[in-house]
Amino acid sequence: MVGILLLTHAPLGSAFIEAAAHVFRGRPDKIEALDVYADQDPVEVHRLAKEAIERLNDGGGVLVITDVMGGTPSNCTLSLAQPGTVEVIAGISLPMLLRALAYRHDTLDVVVEMALAGGQSGATRVDNRVRLSPH
Repeated sequence: MVGILLLTHAPLGSAFIEAAAHVFRGRPDKIEALDVYADQDPVEVHRLAKEAIERLNDGGGVLVITDVMGGTPSNCTLSLAQPGTVEVIAGISLPMLLRALAYRHDTLDVVVEMALAGGQSGATRVDNRVRLSPH
C-alpha cells in the first residue's frame, strides 16, 4: 500500500485527513500530516518529514502532497523525492487526496497520476448552468 504524507502549512494537512476520514467513514491507514508552522526551522521540518516517510513506507512507496510549490513545506521535500519510492506533488485539494486514497493499493506511479487527475477534474466552475444529479 502506498503511504501518504501531507506536508502543508498548518493546519491544512490535519484538516484534509479529517475530511477524508469523514468521506471514508474512518481514518485511512498509512496517512500522516506534518503541519508546518510559521517560522518553524526547515531543518526540523525536513527531519520530521524523513521520519514520517520511513514510518509510512511499507515497500509500496510514499506519496508526499504539499500545498503550495515554493513554500517551506514543498521546499523541504526537494531532497526527499526519490523517483519510484518517494514522489512529491504540490497543490493539494480534497479531490486529489480522495483519488490518491482510492487508488493507493496500486503502484506509486498510478497513485501519482490518479491524484493529479483528481485534482485537475475536481477544479471546476460551479454556476447555475451546472446541474448535478442528486444522490
